[in-house]
Amino acid sequence: MNNDNKSSVWAIWLSLISNIILTIMKIVIGLLFHSEVLLADGVHNAGDIIATIAALSAMQISKLPADEDHPYGHGKAEVLGSGFVAFILALAAIYIAYHSTAAFFHEPLTPSLIAFIAAAVSMVWKYVLYVYTMRIGSRTNSKGLIATAKDHLADVYASLAAVVGIGLAFVGKTYNIHWLSYGDAEAGIIVSLLVLKLAVEMGKEAFDVLMEKTVDQQKLHQYTLLIQAVPQVKRIDRIRAREHGHYILVDARVAIPGELTIQQGHDISRAIKKSIMEQHGDVDEVLIHLNPWYKE
Repeated sequence: MNNDNKSSVWAIWLSLISNIILTIMKIVIGLLFHSEVLLADGVHNAGDIIATIAALSAMQISKLPADEDHPYGHGKAEVLGSGFVAFILALAAIYIAYHSTAAFFHEPLTPSLIAFIAAAVSMVWKYVLYVYTMRIGSRTNSKGLIATAKDHLADVYASLAAVVGIGLAFVGKTYNIHWLSYGDAEAGIIVSLLVLKLAVEMGKEAFDVLMEKTVDQQKLHQYTLLIQAVPQVKRIDRIRAREHGHYILVDARVAIPGELTIQQGHDISRAIKKSIMEQHGDVDEVLIHLNPWYKE
């Protein structure tokens, strides 16, 4: 296992252990001190445990080498894991919204300082995890790890809203401002909207990769320039590229002089592949189809 893989697995395990600790802390404190937003955030974290396990499993599968049944590798396993995380986040958003709305039909409870501190600790903890996980995920181009990082970011939003909501409830209770006394529940609704937005964005990204949406035009242009820089390349008839999990597959049809030998054509293909893969570490395969070119 190379250093990038070790870092990715370590980041996932750290996320899993953190989610377990935070889930227990939030649910216990939420139940004991009657904090709707903290309890809802704890249930959200419980969903994160399932999502993190899915991301870890998908990451392990995606690193498997290509085989007879999967000649392009197993990279899309990470995309499936990312889609599953998005699904868990959407369920969490619905759960938080339901319980926060239900709280408005009851008298507001006395806000808890311990619940406030727990939410603040969670917010800082999750932000550190987000920065750490996103840094490794971006470096390794791991869809599963980036999805986990975004999940941490959703938790930062949730905990921030809990801090603000419980804080407003304290203000409402202290100064007898009735509508502020529902700050806990109001914050929960805001959290649900933020988490749902993140889930939709993650789900769309996973869907695009599974449907083999092309990479952005800037990357295609960079590949085009590298191919054109190879001697004997007269024309690019077509170029395509798609993400396959944590790596990219490039497919190009290139015209070269028709009088060249098969060996020369083979060498040109290898030169194109080497040029692209050396300049773009996220490209795992370059497929070149050669067309004959003759002077008109």
